[in-house]
Amino acid sequence: MKSYVVGVGMTRFEKPETRAWQYWDMAQEAGTKALEDAGIAYDRIEQVAVGYCFQPSTAGQRAVYGLGLTGVPVYNVNNNCATGSTALMMARQFVEGGIADCVLALGFEKMARGSLGGGGGGGGGDGGADFKASPVARHYGIMAARHGFERTPPTAQIFGNAAREHMERYGTTEAQLAAVGAKNHRHSVHNPYAQFQDVYTVDEVLAARTVHRPLTKLQCSPTSDGSAAAVVVSERFVERHGLAERAVEIVAQAMTTDTAESFASGSCVDAVGQPMTRAAARQVYEKSGLGIADVDVIELHDCFSINELLTYEALGLCAPGESGKLVESGATTYGGRWVVNPSGGLISKGHPLGATGIAQAAELTWQLRGEAGARQVEGARVGLAHNIGLGGAAVVTLLRR
Repeated sequence: MKSYVVGVGMTRFEKPETRAWQYWDMAQEAGTKALEDAGIAYDRIEQVAVGYCFQPSTAGQRAVYGLGLTGVPVYNVNNNCATGSTALMMARQFVEGGIADCVLALGFEKMARGSLGGGGGGGGGDGGADFKASPVARHYGIMAARHGFERTPPTAQIFGNAAREHMERYGTTEAQLAAVGAKNHRHSVHNPYAQFQDVYTVDEVLAARTVHRPLTKLQCSPTSDGSAAAVVVSERFVERHGLAERAVEIVAQAMTTDTAESFASGSCVDAVGQPMTRAAARQVYEKSGLGIADVDVIELHDCFSINELLTYEALGLCAPGESGKLVESGATTYGGRWVVNPSGGLISKGHPLGATGIAQAAELTWQLRGEAGARQVEGARVGLAHNIGLGGAAVVTLLRR
């Protein structure tokens, strides 16, 4: 059975503590927009999957009660930074499994200012209260064994050390890393939902405050408040309600978690998830019969600039070690082979953990419908989303108009 996204909505992603709202306010805003986009009422929703990382159990119920008190089942999802795409995957599985014809996937996050603790940024936060008990302790143990542990934000540290390894192994330059930040900040200028809408040159990105060498502030995703939602329905529902013009098919989707490969090499490149992404992408290509050559537009998890480069390689945009040259060549921006992160990505659009994966799907839905305005990728027919979290989980989703 096929599944389709027929409605999407999101809030603007905001710097924490700058807007007077609660998580249920942002969820109501995003959910209402998604329902209106689909042209359906909340009472048509049969199941709801709600993703978040920093609120207590059953916050998902509180988040959607503003949409209606229909008694619908609500599932609370927490999968670190892959939370939003996990909620979307649950919605798709409900539909394709014949359990429901119309499901809402919703994600939100209300965050604190400043860097996250040892589980955040590329994963969820554990606050550092008991690091040995942290679900990402094994990942940071890999880092510490090879690089030690410095007095810098832990997630920036593990990704920054992955960048150091990539530079040592392949000759990747700091300017190539900075080119990712410059590109994504430039893309966000035309995104009204983006937390930042400023343009920076590569030199300005390099000159920004260092968070963990070689990563500067303008190569790191910020903490953010915000919400995103998607209505996922069956082919039967599309036909019955005349939604063919709104429908974007979820052609294939896969989630992978860590395997022995994540830890065997002792490399931060593997510990932060490149093997998971590679495996998820392979599954999606096999299921769909499509490959990276068929993709026009990509929203990927650039929690740090290095992760965009690692993801190019894992998705097959280039060979291992060639990602720095790829971004430098202009192949991943407008006028290039693919447009990667037209929304501005996590670096510039923002990164409210539970909302990120669904916001990626929203951007791709708008792109594939031709509704992305000044950031529209011309002729986009196939889109790919990639969402990853330490601990770990990687979700790759292929969408087609």
